[in-house]
Amino acid sequence: MEKFPMTLGGYQKLEADLKKLKNEERPAVIQAIAEARAHGDLSENAEYHAAKERQGWIESQILDLEDKYTRAEVIDVASLNGETVKFGATVTLIDEDTEEEKVWQIVGDLEADVKQRKISISSPIARALIGKSVGDSVEVQAPGGTRAYEIEKVVFK
Repeated sequence: MEKFPMTLGGYQKLEADLKKLKNEERPAVIQAIAEARAHGDLSENAEYHAAKERQGWIESQILDLEDKYTRAEVIDVASLNGETVKFGATVTLIDEDTEEEKVWQIVGDLEADVKQRKISISSPIARALIGKSVGDSVEVQAPGGTRAYEIEKVVFK
């Protein structure tokens, strides 16, 4: 059984999503099905069919999240330290062409979110950074071409 590396924050979000589905979404859709049944003929009841479809989606989401939850390997980023880039590190990079600063945290595949500046450990940029230290330069193959970055700072928080 494959384990998924995950930060404590990602694990807690996964747990919260699962609780919401089980404790809020599931009871709400069960209630919606009951109300739709009360309207009579189920064969032509659009509300009933929509609620049943929603119930199926919720149940599949619960199964998927439970699987990920049981296979999560939680890594406490706060207990890590050093100047070498590894899982959980928040890395400050300087684009060697534009001098633009970028900050990324390296997280598990399941919790990656570019909008929150979290990149997957399996992404090209994370793979290029792993094992490197402050002051090192890295080249990353991006869709727009090769990008060069210098590692300015590595923190674990």
